[in-house]
Parts: sequence; C-alpha cells; structure tokens
Amino acid sequence: MLESNSSRPAYHQCYEILRDKILNGEISGGTKIVEEKIAAELGFSRTPVRESIRKLENEGLIVKKRVVKPTEKDLRNMFSVRILLEGYSARCAATFLKDNDIEKLYEYVEIGRKGNKEEIMSANESFHNDIVKASNNPVMIDIIDRMQAIIYLFRKTVVIYNRPHLIDEHEEIYEAIKSRDGEKAEILMKKHLENDLSFYLHVMSNE
Repeated sequence: MLESNSSRPAYHQCYEILRDKILNGEISGGTKIVEEKIAAELGFSRTPVRESIRKLENEGLIVKKRVVKPTEKDLRNMFSVRILLEGYSARCAATFLKDNDIEKLYEYVEIGRKGNKEEIMSANESFHNDIVKASNNPVMIDIIDRMQAIIYLFRKTVVIYNRPHLIDEHEEIYEAIKSRDGEKAEILMKKHLENDLSFYLHVMSNE
C-alpha cells in the first residue's frame, strides 16, 4: 500500500508534486525554477522546496535552476544503463536474496494482479528496488536512485495504460530468481525493461 500523503515528509510531497508537473509538461522545459514562487504556489515553506529541487537536480530534471525535458535519445540512453544494471542485479538476486525476501517478490506480483493503480505502482517500485538492492553494490544502487524520476515516468505509463504481460514478466523473473537461475533472471529482466521502453515510446508517439 502507498503511504498517505499526510505520513510523508513535506519535502517528499513537494518533490512528487514538482516531479509530476515537470513530467506531465505542466512546467515546460526551460522554465526557471524559483524557490519563493514554488513555495507560494504549492503552500510549502522554502526548506522542503529547496530539498525537493536538489533531488530533482540530482535526478537530472532540473539543471542550473531550469527544467530539462528529456529527449527520446536521453530516455533511450538512460534506459540502456538501467537495463544493464537491473539485469545484473537480477542475476545477483538469484544468488544472494534470502528465501523470505524472494517470497516478498511474489507478494508484489500478487498485488500487481489484484491491486488498484496506486497499489500496483507501489508494488512495481518495490519489486524492482528490492532486486537492485540485491546487487549489494552501493555505486549501482546510487546510479539507479539518480534515475528515479525517469523510472517513475515509465512506471506510471506502463501501469496507467495497462501494458500487456507486465505482471506475467514480473512473475517469470521471480520464478527464475526462486530457482536460483541467475542467467535466466538477467535475460528476463533485460527483456522486461526493453518491453517497458518500447511500450512507453509507442504510447508517447500516439499522443
């Protein structure tokens, strides 16, 4: 289940609002981000606004206080990195994840089949994040963390537009990890993310 907004820190609420406005095009590329203006518009103090801007800068959506709109080439480049790192992480998960942590992956799969949109998005995020953490590589984990805004954009699209076989692919990855078949888990994860990218670009080209 997603946490309610009231339980989230102010900076995280502010970050999510700003991120969505940028990714939805409500704040267009090139727009200058002014702390005072954002704080007044969103009803937050300047401290959480400043922290949320810093996180968006870290994720590459804001550069030199201006909004950056990722091009298709940017998205493809970032996703190529994600495919490599998460593929490797899936291989690691098959080796290092404990049995109870592997069963958590199946819980996320079940939520993906039965939950509402918000629950499915949250389960999708947890499924991928738990596998990335299994790499036990803080550098890789940090690189993925810096891509969270873009990852969210893809996650939202594949869930809202009901990408075919999304949860089936999660279950296949889970089965490979449960079987301790690292090579298969890596191949399946890479294919899964390639399918996400293709689906997202297809949806965007029709809008």
